Formats: sequence, structure tokens, C-alpha cells
Amino acid sequence: MVRAIIFLGSVLSLFTSCQAQVGSGSYNAMLKTLLKHSVPEITVDSLEKCANNVLLLDAREIAEYNVSHIANARHVGYDKFNIASLTDIPKDKRIVVYCSVGYRSEKITEKLRAAGYTNVSNLYGGIFEWVNQGNKVVDNAGKTTEKVHAYSKSWGVWLTRGQKVYK
Repeated sequence: MVRAIIFLGSVLSLFTSCQAQVGSGSYNAMLKTLLKHSVPEITVDSLEKCANNVLLLDAREIAEYNVSHIANARHVGYDKFNIASLTDIPKDKRIVVYCSVGYRSEKITEKLRAAGYTNVSNLYGGIFEWVNQGNKVVDNAGKTTEKVHAYSKSWGVWLTRGQKVYK
């Protein structure tokens, strides 16, 4: 029993001490386990190249979005997501959905694809990976900010850049 506790402590220490980037072995392992990979995914690098030509949808809750978001992203939420709020978007529009790490946005992407949206993908690693790779986020006034809602203390370990906000 003591050995099992020591082993578990070592594993948790490894997960919390590593850098949070898709290139990081433990972060990538967490994403591979957490996500079903049931929808097309786009990397931060690929999004950087086409960000001006896509509609970004933020699948985090409004409190998270209000702290900061990727510029020009439209809030759609997760718990109260309503597909009817997107009737103004053509079904073939290039859409990228993101959340903190990609779990909630994967679920919203599944719903969009089921509703007939044909060119939608999930941002692999989410806003955490966006910020970890040095990209900017903005506040509700459109001003660049260092603040990023880190969702919770346990999820915040994956955010290695920016100022973590939990409220």
C-alpha cells in the first residue's frame, strides 16, 4: 500500500512539474487520454496561419471568456450551448472551436458537425496551448492581456504562460 501511494505521488509530481505544451510528453499524454479525437483537430501552429480566415468559437463559460479570449472569438459556452444561436453562420464556414484544453470544445464540435456544419474543427490543446506558445489573448475591451482563466488549480498546471485567474 505504501509503495502504491509513493508511486501515485511520483506520477502526480511528474504531471504537475512538467511544462504545459503539446510537445511536452505528459501534457500530450493527458490530451490523448482526455480527448476522444472524434472530430478534426487543428494545431496552434496551423491556426496561426489561417486565423484571419476562420470563425473562432469559445466553448468556455462566460466567466472564463470575460477574463480573456482569442481575438475576435465568439462566445458560445458549454453548459448552456444552444445551436440555434448560430443560425447566422453558413454551414460551410471555416470554424475552429476552443476551450481550455480541448475537451469541451470537442463536444461542441461534435454537436456542430451533427447539425450539418461541414468545415469545423477543434483547437488541439485549447487556449492554454495558444498562450503557452506565446500567442496573445484579449479582454472584453479588445486589449491584450496576460490574464487567462485557468479553470481550476488542477487544470492550471497545464498553463505555463500568462497570469492565471481562477475566479
